[in-house]
Amino acid sequence: MLLKGAQLLRCGLAPAHRNLNLRLTCRFLSVQYGDAQILTPAVKQYVEKCVDLCQPERVHICDGTEGESKLLQGIMLKKGTIIPLPKYQNCWLARTNPADVARVEGKTFISTDSKEQTVPVTEKATPGMLGNWMAEGDLQVAIKERFPGCMKGRTMYVIPFSMGPVGSPLSKIGIEITDSPYVVESMKIMTRAGNPVLKYLQSGDGQFVKCLHSVGTPKSGVQAMPSWPCDPERTIVLHKPAENEIVSYGSGYGGNSLLGKKCLALRIGSTIAKREGWLAEHMLILGITNPQGKKIYIAAAFPSACGKTNLAMMTPTLPGYKVECVGDDIAWMKFDKKGVLRAINPENGFFGVAPGTSRATNPIAMDTIFQNSVFTNVASTSDGGVYWEGMEKDQLKGVTVTDWLGKLWSQESGKPAAHPNSRFCTPASQCPIIDPAWEDSEGVPISAILFGGRRPSGVPLVYEARDWKHGVFIGAAMRSEATAAAEFKGKVIMHDPFAMRPFFGYNFGDYLGHWLSMEQRGQVPKIFHVNWFRKSSEGKFLWPGFGENSRVLDWIFRRVEGEQCFEDSPIGRLPSKESLNLESLKENIDLDQLFELPKDFWQQEVDAIERYFEEQVGHHLPGAVAEELRKLKARVADM
Repeated sequence: MLLKGAQLLRCGLAPAHRNLNLRLTCRFLSVQYGDAQILTPAVKQYVEKCVDLCQPERVHICDGTEGESKLLQGIMLKKGTIIPLPKYQNCWLARTNPADVARVEGKTFISTDSKEQTVPVTEKATPGMLGNWMAEGDLQVAIKERFPGCMKGRTMYVIPFSMGPVGSPLSKIGIEITDSPYVVESMKIMTRAGNPVLKYLQSGDGQFVKCLHSVGTPKSGVQAMPSWPCDPERTIVLHKPAENEIVSYGSGYGGNSLLGKKCLALRIGSTIAKREGWLAEHMLILGITNPQGKKIYIAAAFPSACGKTNLAMMTPTLPGYKVECVGDDIAWMKFDKKGVLRAINPENGFFGVAPGTSRATNPIAMDTIFQNSVFTNVASTSDGGVYWEGMEKDQLKGVTVTDWLGKLWSQESGKPAAHPNSRFCTPASQCPIIDPAWEDSEGVPISAILFGGRRPSGVPLVYEARDWKHGVFIGAAMRSEATAAAEFKGKVIMHDPFAMRPFFGYNFGDYLGHWLSMEQRGQVPKIFHVNWFRKSSEGKFLWPGFGENSRVLDWIFRRVEGEQCFEDSPIGRLPSKESLNLESLKENIDLDQLFELPKDFWQQEVDAIERYFEEQVGHHLPGAVAEELRKLKARVADM
């Protein structure tokens, strides 16, 4: 039943429509678009609850079609939410409220019966860094203070979406309720969204994750920027793992509003994965084929600014190698019936940071993003294109530039043209090196897992874990250089275990226990640590990075195949002498500096890890991980 503008009166329906859930339709003031009949009873009930709470003027049930996109683009153009970019094919630019430009980690909470279900509770007074807990009562108060009537005068959009290929045994279904057409169009890029998902729900088990989002209404009722409504003073993101429920208020920015991404794929996803015996991780997935035609798949977890997307879309410099991209951000991994760990990229698109992306750093990304994409908070050019820091300067020839705030910009201004966290949102299928199996419902077999960070000193280019327990310890001990918060000067080394610090859905100690349990569930992959960012005493990078990283992947590939090309060290297995293929490498590589293990550095490293575990994890730390730390400490003492 396609109802466009049909009024469904509170007192009931015309006789021909009485097969539709009456109680639901009595709450719908108007179904503006979509097929209400395709909703399952559980989805109807959830939508009804959200209608009663948020009181929208009308309801739009998203079908995921191109016609719907044109309708919503027209609405956003009229409001000034987006502007067209005629230089490219079907591309748009959105400028947000300057107060709504990033994830709100400090306002993101998980609600469980006890605090220890969410975060480790230790005896130390140090503030917890592994997530934020909220009691159920406080969560309900937060919702009641924000959501009642928040969608008055607006359209409520119902987005059925699948994380992963529709129908895959590794996929999960969500229903996102939102009042933002920008969110609808972005979710249609980032997930599989629309009627096929609702039809699958009818034939499947009917289970879905509930995702309620509103851009919010400030207490004054006055929006500072009508083209980008938000309520930054009261923004909050809430998760209820026991009910598979996400609630987000006040922000339209993607990390807070595209609830299939970090909220479902990692925070709620990791809790589902723990219950069901699999892993939901902040990892890229790539396929690499060697000169002999043998192919393996690798998953890798890196914090931000550590080359994650660049690795996922690498152009290898080593002759005969080919890299193909499965995904650049999320991996869901589950053992199949034969005990093989298989992974899917649950996303359908890339939500990448624009600044720093260029022909020089990532030509594959540049060949991907300039069609059917939504750009947010980048600069625009007078010829209908976009610009950001790091992009080739020839983009500026003969054009004027309008910055992300809508003001004329010049290179002499000293201000960035694009916001540092500006984004592109683009379909993964457009990637020229997308892996042929990226949508395989069974997933791809994972042979190796990489952990890594930006470490300017002490940490070698690559080393291998001795076994699975040692590998879990390496993931737990991950640290990376990051631009620090305001109370620090310069850059500091921050702990970011598994590159999941902002995304754990439950107690980190239990998370480590779950990882350790994988060894009893199937054939676990080899684990490695990489560091592309070590510097010389003069402050210059010792390794060229980018496509040359294929030389490191070559060594990892050979280790997966069982080649004995390693030597033992106090921290793990290093490439043996001359086993790293440097043939035809133009730069001279100082391998001694690149793989040096200074004793004083590693003593400090062990102390920092020990202190972090004590302060942040406490008695929740599994004994096996504590034992790996003890062994490392002893080996370093003997260096």
